[in-house]
Amino acid sequence: MQEAKGNKPKKDFRIDRKDFKDKKDSKDRKDSKDRFKVEFGQGSKSESKGSFGIGSKRESKVDFRKDSMRESKGDFRKDSMRDSKVDFSKDSKRENKGEFGKDTRSEFKRDSKNGTRVESKRDFKGEFGKGSRSEFKGESSKGAKNEFKRDPKKDSKLENKREFRRDNEKDFRKASSKATLCDVSKKCGGCSKIDVNYPDQLKEKQKFVESLLNKYHKVEPIIGMKNPYHYRNKVHAVFDRDSRGNIISGVYEPGTHRVVLVENCLIEDQRADAIINTIRGMLKSFKIKTYDEDTGYGLFRHVLIRTGFKSGEIMVTLVLGSPILPSKNNFIKALLKAHPEITTIILNINNKKTSMVLGDKEQVIYGKGYIEDTLCGKVFRISSKSFYQVNPVQTEVLYNKAIELAGFTGKETIIDAYCGIGTIGIIASDSVKKVIGVELNKDAVRDANINTKRNEIKNVDIYNKDAGEFMSQMAANNETVDVVFMDPPRAGSDEKFLESLCVLKPKKVVYISCNPVTLERDLGVLVKKGYKVERVIPVDMFPGTEHVETVMLLKHM
Repeated sequence: MQEAKGNKPKKDFRIDRKDFKDKKDSKDRKDSKDRFKVEFGQGSKSESKGSFGIGSKRESKVDFRKDSMRESKGDFRKDSMRDSKVDFSKDSKRENKGEFGKDTRSEFKRDSKNGTRVESKRDFKGEFGKGSRSEFKGESSKGAKNEFKRDPKKDSKLENKREFRRDNEKDFRKASSKATLCDVSKKCGGCSKIDVNYPDQLKEKQKFVESLLNKYHKVEPIIGMKNPYHYRNKVHAVFDRDSRGNIISGVYEPGTHRVVLVENCLIEDQRADAIINTIRGMLKSFKIKTYDEDTGYGLFRHVLIRTGFKSGEIMVTLVLGSPILPSKNNFIKALLKAHPEITTIILNINNKKTSMVLGDKEQVIYGKGYIEDTLCGKVFRISSKSFYQVNPVQTEVLYNKAIELAGFTGKETIIDAYCGIGTIGIIASDSVKKVIGVELNKDAVRDANINTKRNEIKNVDIYNKDAGEFMSQMAANNETVDVVFMDPPRAGSDEKFLESLCVLKPKKVVYISCNPVTLERDLGVLVKKGYKVERVIPVDMFPGTEHVETVMLLKHM
């Protein structure tokens, strides 16, 4: 009980002491606040000290720092700082920083040495606040705040954001203007020049041919294409699966066997692309597995599509690793339902681990097994394995120019070496006495013979032999010809063929080349053997790519 009584006075003492202190502080704060409002902005440094220095050191700290400065901060931050953003932003953040941070701060330091630190502080408040707190608050909250709402551009932060967005939009427009026409052109390698303006493409190809062949003869202007898109009548797609197991179709990335997904190509026939996309979706529906080159397992390997530019006919060749296509009839019905424009479908069997697309065995499962198209007024039969120029529009330009260079009189005997399905020889047959076509590919020779009958031509003979050996045999038999048309593959002619040509010594050679580099190499041999270049004409057969065709006339001196 005594211990409890001893604690009670102690508890009451603390309460009374606290109450006493709170009452005293409250009274002093009120007096200090009133004196601060009246005297702080009016008197000198001495008056300020006199007003605020009354009482003990502890009371001065409580009155001035704890009360007056807190009140000042409260008023200044609540009103001034919130709205000062608007005032400062009128000129810009940079100017504000210069005026406030540089001028005021340096002035403050200078005056502090002279003992006018409080005066400088007071002047700043007086100048910035334009008088009393109420005036500043009213002017800021009613004027600047409303002005901010009406004209947000005056806020430097918002203006900076707008400028940032505008700069980004400009950059985006610049990037968009440089955006590629094809997202995979750099990966697939099929149209590496597609983003170059077509006139510039022609200039590049012209300079390229000139750099190689001008030493033999001045190169004439290149013949370009009016519409350099979707010209390819032969489209090949390889099928595979991506890392997620999804079925993809496209082309091999150059130098690899990685498949690049291609859904739409700017240089391929659009009908062919649509059919390939449909087949890709059907494989999933019919649960047909794609062929895996590494393991050798799977079924579906490639699709090869050939289209007739003038006939409109379409041939679809499905290349499989096995002769059995699950649900074959339903698969074909579904494909024809989606694309009734298809005129024939062929199954090609390629069960070998090879980079060759087509195998040896084929089975026609719909249609006649080939398509026909018209070129330079002649009708040609095209099978899956036939060589036929991929750009039918420019092929007519090329072949007509080649016949023009030959300068036929109607009495000539000509050889169409590497004749393929007989296109050049059959087209030239109306202007010469006799045409001899030579081709090593059996399927092409079969088509060439059919084409001569299809066009009712009597002065064309096709031989299934090597062109070089055939000409050597003719020379050995003392036979001669007037003109030789040669249209070798990209690798150019071999030395044996060129030697045989020079032994036969035709009066004229019309060389059609798809590779100016190998053409230059072969010219070195022919010029040494007595031939002289008379005309050189580039023809752009492959817009969007770096490739260019060249037709040239050589005469034996």
